[in-house]
Amino acid sequence: QVQLVESGGGSVQAGDSLRLSCVVSGGTFSRYAMGWFRQAPGKEREFVQAISRNGDRIYYADSVKGRFTISRDYAKNTVYLQMNSLKPEDTAVYYCAASATAGWDIDRSNRYNYWGQGTQVTVSS
Repeated sequence: QVQLVESGGGSVQAGDSLRLSCVVSGGTFSRYAMGWFRQAPGKEREFVQAISRNGDRIYYADSVKGRFTISRDYAKNTVYLQMNSLKPEDTAVYYCAASATAGWDIDRSNRYNYWGQGTQVTVSS
């Protein structure tokens, strides 16, 4: 059974940085495209960033362009989300997800097979 465990969330001030981590176990890490999604209170879950299976392609939402960076470490079975210049509107629960089949539709949550439990990020002004 594939399991994803996120960490690194917290409460910060606007303009600060955080790095989220997601450790994948129980599966072959290189078989999965990895994505980060977020869900703010009262809103639908939205795509943040994703990285292809071999790490050669990165996809991102316009709202985080130039501020967030996704990366993956195959030796540690871990995917990261470096978040810089955080804004109050970035406040949400952030979820890590793994997809065995996503391609052009990598930004769609229904393409992901496995999800983490989420980690809270709160940005105050």
